[in-house]
Amino acid sequence: MTPSVTTPVYRALFCDLRTDRLLDVLPLTETKFDDYIGKPGSLTANVPLPGGALAARARAALQPGRTAVWLERDGDIWWGGILWTCTPVADEQGRIQVQFQAGTFDSYLDHRILSDSLAGTGTDQFDIVRDLITHTQEQPGGDIGISPGHGRSGVVRDYAYAYSALARIRELIDKLGQLSDGFEWRIHCYRDSEGRRVKRLQLGHPKIRTGHSDIVLDHPGQVLTYSLPTDSTVQANVWVARGDSDNTDQSQESQPLTVREVSPGDLEAGWPRLELTSDHSGVTDEATLRSLARAELVRQNRPEVIPELTVLLDGRITPALLGARIRLRIHDLWHHEGLDAAYRIVGIAVTPPQRTKAETAVLYLEGA
Repeated sequence: MTPSVTTPVYRALFCDLRTDRLLDVLPLTETKFDDYIGKPGSLTANVPLPGGALAARARAALQPGRTAVWLERDGDIWWGGILWTCTPVADEQGRIQVQFQAGTFDSYLDHRILSDSLAGTGTDQFDIVRDLITHTQEQPGGDIGISPGHGRSGVVRDYAYAYSALARIRELIDKLGQLSDGFEWRIHCYRDSEGRRVKRLQLGHPKIRTGHSDIVLDHPGQVLTYSLPTDSTVQANVWVARGDSDNTDQSQESQPLTVREVSPGDLEAGWPRLELTSDHSGVTDEATLRSLARAELVRQNRPEVIPELTVLLDGRITPALLGARIRLRIHDLWHHEGLDAAYRIVGIAVTPPQRTKAETAVLYLEGA
């Protein structure tokens, strides 16, 4: 594809993770990146090294665990994260390049544990998350500039996190969000009105939602390919959750706390009994365990449908739209009467334009 004025320009900025001081801007090839609600996203790319000067710059800038990576598209921040792996490779002709992989900034919280016990009562669940983030960044060397933001969910909880449990911060946030009437969260990366790069904690109850109007996507049209799988192997109308034992009498045999939640309406409507289980290490309170079981049952009460679309990027779709609604319209042999359905974007994987390929994105959806 011949470059034109409309071809977007991608640029990778490599910065110090703690200070965000710019270290270098390096050329990339074979770039792919993704971002999601509910799990860390990733970026993979190669840095070609045609000469010694560029190799020296790359060695200084590409420091796994210490370097932040920001990916710009036409000056806008489209992705931000932490460099975790760096692999120089050489081929038979002696050509050298560096392959690297980075994870979105929330992946940092997989590498942090509580430095002290934390507890509170009647606290909004969003404030609990902010307390965990603040605690993480208050420790020496732990501040990577995550902005905790504002807002409330309206759901209050009691919490107690023991330092002795050695729990990872991300694990604590994820478990809190998985409770009945929980929330979604991610780290939203963007450039503010003053040009500063921002890592902001984004919270949504019960879900993250962005945008005010539906984005209409058509097949045939902007949608190049689609996949609409329906999977009943993860469906359940009975959920059994198992925690830890709350037995303090060492003379008696210890049994794990176990609860069962049922959707009786399904059985009465003719569905067969479908059972699934989950384990929740560290949970000894029955009310908490039932809340987790009910939340799992709501999520898995019907066959799982995870639509996947490949679309041409036309200026309407950006990673900032995670949580936005789309209206998908399909008319083909399978949908001979036409499909017109609403979905929410929960993941995006972008492939920047290459010599012979246009810029495309894979959208991962869930029912709106």
